[in-house]
Amino acid sequence: MTQQAFDTQARLLSVDNAAELIAEGATLLIAGDEMLLQKLPRGRWIGGSIPYFMAESGGLISQEQLFVHQLPPVVSEVKIRNYDIDHLHRNLADAPDNGFSILLLPAGSEVHASYACNAPSYENMFLKPIIGWVTGVHLDDLDKIKPKVFNGEQGLASEKEAVILHAQLPDTLTASIGIVNLFTQGTGDTFVFSETGFQAQDCMINGQQQNFADYLLESEIDTRLPLVANYYGAMINVSFQNVDPTHRLVNFYAPVFEGIEYRLAKPVPDYVNSFQAALPRNLTDVIFSCNCILNFLYSELEGKRTEAMFGPITFGEIAYQLLNQTLVYLRLDGFEPST
Repeated sequence: MTQQAFDTQARLLSVDNAAELIAEGATLLIAGDEMLLQKLPRGRWIGGSIPYFMAESGGLISQEQLFVHQLPPVVSEVKIRNYDIDHLHRNLADAPDNGFSILLLPAGSEVHASYACNAPSYENMFLKPIIGWVTGVHLDDLDKIKPKVFNGEQGLASEKEAVILHAQLPDTLTASIGIVNLFTQGTGDTFVFSETGFQAQDCMINGQQQNFADYLLESEIDTRLPLVANYYGAMINVSFQNVDPTHRLVNFYAPVFEGIEYRLAKPVPDYVNSFQAALPRNLTDVIFSCNCILNFLYSELEGKRTEAMFGPITFGEIAYQLLNQTLVYLRLDGFEPST
């Protein structure tokens, strides 16, 4: 097997420059403010609303530029589809046997919640590579504007449906997904929930039923640290949205799953340096990546540069299932055909 370098470009562009690429027939993944995405012509692209990015110059907030991943020419055959909540579970049936799928979900929508809770049980899940992100808005507009996804082929925006780009690959290439998660389970208390969902009241804490909100407040827990579950060596985060003392309720950015044991994450004292150390080295075949807005905020990444992995800063990351406080990336592995 031999590594190949692909002509993949991930960069900030103006609306006019992105429109030129669309007119040339490029296959694009585009992130940006909704008003900018609305100005783009039809073509082979999907997009999602967000004004936060990790660019080559560093982390930034921009409502004047788009972040564009231009897929390499080897990705020549694509299908772009919208899925409502009743058909979302069928998305991998439409995926090619050898290829990948890029999924965008509007934050706070029913399809977002449905995918988060049910994706691990979808047919063909974990057999076909699916990666993507949850679209959002500027944090000042959370209660004013709904996040959107865009089907560039049809010229449609939606706040209720998912959009997916299914890409076929030649037999000499395979797609694989990578995850960079700085968090591991701490050694403290264990938490087991009786229901799957984005909210929790009571749970089993070290085997004893307690109200989770009361526990977090009384213990003065730093909720910038996520809950972490160990799935056979894979660390999966669930981030805290807020703790509601009035209703004694805890809200999450991803669902906790029934019967899974969680612990609070170990603190990461120096995010930027730890992140740099965790990045895989010498990857020339990464064609897409995104990072979480909680990492951006809690680690104050605005103006700070992280090597190699550029893309939107998102309201949730998808690497098969929904993730939080992670970076995910898609790479193509090339090999010489047998003779």
